[in-house]
Order: sequence, then structure tokens, then C-alpha cells
Amino acid sequence: MRLAVLSLACMGALAISPAYAQQGDAEDAQALRREIAAMRQALEGMQQRLDRLEARDDAPVQARTTAAPATTPLVSAPVPSDVIHGTQVPGVAQPVLPQRDSVADPSTAASRPDSAAGPTDPDLKGFFAIPGTDTVIRIGGYAKLDAIADSRAAGDEDQFIPSSMPVGGSHRDVSNFNIHAKQTRFSFEARRPTTHGNLRFYLENDFFGSSDGYEFRLRHAYGQLGNTYAGYGYSSFMDPDSLPDTLDFAGPGGAGYLLVAGIHHSFAMGKGNTLTVAAEDPKTELAGASDERAAVNRLPDVTVTARMERDWGHLQLGAVARSLAYDGEDERDRRMAGGLQLSGSASVGERDLLLFGALGGRGLSRYTADLTGSGLDAVVGADGRLDALDLHGGFVGYTHYWSELWRSNLIFGQLTLERNAALAADAFRQSRYGVFNLIWSPAPSWTMGMELLYGRLEQQGGARGDTVRVQGSLQYNFIK
Repeated sequence: MRLAVLSLACMGALAISPAYAQQGDAEDAQALRREIAAMRQALEGMQQRLDRLEARDDAPVQARTTAAPATTPLVSAPVPSDVIHGTQVPGVAQPVLPQRDSVADPSTAASRPDSAAGPTDPDLKGFFAIPGTDTVIRIGGYAKLDAIADSRAAGDEDQFIPSSMPVGGSHRDVSNFNIHAKQTRFSFEARRPTTHGNLRFYLENDFFGSSDGYEFRLRHAYGQLGNTYAGYGYSSFMDPDSLPDTLDFAGPGGAGYLLVAGIHHSFAMGKGNTLTVAAEDPKTELAGASDERAAVNRLPDVTVTARMERDWGHLQLGAVARSLAYDGEDERDRRMAGGLQLSGSASVGERDLLLFGALGGRGLSRYTADLTGSGLDAVVGADGRLDALDLHGGFVGYTHYWSELWRSNLIFGQLTLERNAALAADAFRQSRYGVFNLIWSPAPSWTMGMELLYGRLEQQGGARGDTVRVQGSLQYNFIK
């Protein structure tokens, strides 16, 4: 561009020189020199202006080029061994567990030491940086439609919960069809490095807040700095990585499952081993609670969890201790309760996966998928004494990959509550849960499948009921 300007100037000077020569005496040589000098000054001013414009155009490119090395480590550059907490926010530590697929994907929302990546999202896709900060954010979730057909009344039309099945009644044998999108989920996540470890904020909602509508419901809202977690989400007692891959939202009733407010801290116990101690919001779920006989919460639920992760899978042993109490007219009582859960996963062959969980204890109903919120932690006997109800159960699931796009899951679960004379005849005694599905994922963000479910409920009085459900689902993930 500079060469063009100079060439134009020279051509102008050559063109003007003959014109002045023709004027003869009107212009002498000195006047011509002054004119050329003025033109040179004008050209120099134009050149300076051009230099300023080019410098201004080049500045953003240079800034981007200079800033690129500082931004790149935020995503993929390795952290030097002498730096404890680098800026590698979207992948602080690669998951040890084998990678897996899951429709409901409980692993993504789970808390992990120093907010490491989980087995269903090892690359932490979809994050983008906030300019001028070390913070990266991600908006996630999915849209899911479920079409459900029941051979007879199942109680809950939107999710398969055997404990809710009606036994007897005039409409017990009536079939039902239902379509809903309540499992549709929205999440927001922010991460950044600090001198005390990685900071993570996670928020997640779905539409299961109402049985007869689409009320927005909070599932997770927590922050975690390093290994310290505070907020609302999964109980430390449960093991999200062991939950089977089902189209049904509820999953096996014999699995440990609870969303609760709490605080916990994890301690590293060697490579792949952690010990987590938690204090969580208590809630005594009392059978037959009323205004005259109310449940009392005096101490937080305390949970201790030991976990081992290896490249073949994981094992987790959790223990919870609870203080159950009630207060009535001229009577009150208190009992200590709690239980254990052993759960885990194991890879089989090239991609198959075995998932399992077993739990048992007294006053543990609140921590199970089938009975949480049912009021069956404890019951008050005829003598006024509080009795923490004994419970045990579990599940086993197997995931088989037919190909890269097709997979199936076979799952069985059972949950049993003790017989107790203080409970009503129609109170829960035992449930069984069986599932077989076929899932197709033709694209990373697109999943569809069919699922066959069987459930059976037995009541304290011995009455039984069962049902068969067929469910078809179509799901679109925002980020996958």
C-alpha cells in the first residue's frame, strides 16, 4: 500500500512539471521547488496517517496472538509438576473409572474430590471462558419425552415406583397410557482454579416438582472448593456411579438415593482412595405422624464414606448414623438408627459393565429410592416407645453394548421392610423391580429406546399387586 502511494505521488509530480514549464515567466524554478516541497510535506502527512491506521488494525491480531498461550492451558495444556493448582479448570483430573453412557446421567451432577471429571463426561465438553477471568461456564441439560403404557394401575404414572402401586380397589385392573416431558433437565455450571483447589458451582433443575403438572424443581444447588462441599444435592451416603442406565426416572427401589442439604469434606487416602465425612439435614419420617404425635429432629445425620477407584471400576462403603425422635402428649422417645451400603461397578470385557448395590439398617427408609418420603423410618408402638424399622435391599444391573450405537441393560432390585404390628395392614412390606431395555444413540446428543419394566408390591397384611410397564423415550442432550 505504501508503494502505491509513493508511485501516485511521483506520477502527480511528473504530470504537474510540464504544466508549470508551459507557463514560462509566470512561474520560475524557485516557485516550482516550493511547490514540490509542499507536496512532499503533504505526502509525509498522508504516510504518517497510513502508519497509524495500519498499527491500529494490527493491534487486535497481536493481542489475540499474545493472549493465546495464556488461554490455551485453561483447556488442554498440562499443568507443570511444580504447580499444585494450575488453570486446567475443565479437566483437573481425568476420571479413573471406565467411561460409560447413561440416559439420566447421575454422575455429572455428583461431587468429586477437587471437582474431577466423571465417567460419563471425561472431557468436560461445552465449557467456554468468561473473557478477562479464569472462570469457565457451561449450560447443559436435555429435553426428554417419555411415552408410558401400563398393563394395570401403577400408582405413579410418570415414574416407576413399586411402593406406590395400588393393591386391590375398583380401578386396579384398568390399563393406562401417559406421555410427559417432566424429566427434561436444565443445568448451569461454573468452574475456576484457586490457590485452595478448584472451585465449582453447580445448579440443576427438572420438572418433577408436581405430580399433576410441570412445576420447576430444584435438584442440585451447591458449591465446592477443593474437597469441601456445601449446598443441596446427592447425599454422601449414596453412590451415583453405581446407578444403572434406565429410561425410567426412578430406577431400582433398593438403591440408596436422597437429595438433601449438607456439608462434607473428602480426604485423599492414596491414589484412587478417599474418605468422606458429612453432616446432612435430618428428617425423622415417622409412621402415623400427626399434630398430637410429631417427629423431632435434634441432630444432623452423619455419614462416613470410604471409596476406592480403579481402572476396572470402583467400590464404595457408606455408613450413616441418625437420631430419630418424636414428641407427643405426655409421651416422647428417641432412638439412634442408621445403616450401611456397599456399592460399586466393574468393567466386563471390552465395554460391558456390572453395577450393584446392597444396603441394610434400621431407620434407613429415607435413604432409599423406593421409600424416601414414605414415613417409614420409625413407628411408635402401643407402649409409646419409638421403634426404628429394620430394612434391607439391593440391586444388580448389567450393561451390554451390542455395538457403538446400541446397548441394553438388565436390572433387578428388591427392598424389604420388617413386619411390625404397629404398622397398618396396607403399609409397605416388600417391593421388586425388574427392567430390560434397548437403547440406540445414533448421535452423541440424540438417544432413543424402549424399556420393559415389571414391579411387584407386597403389603404388611400380605396383599400383593403387580404391573407391567412399557416405556419409550426420546432424548436430545444440549451438550454431549
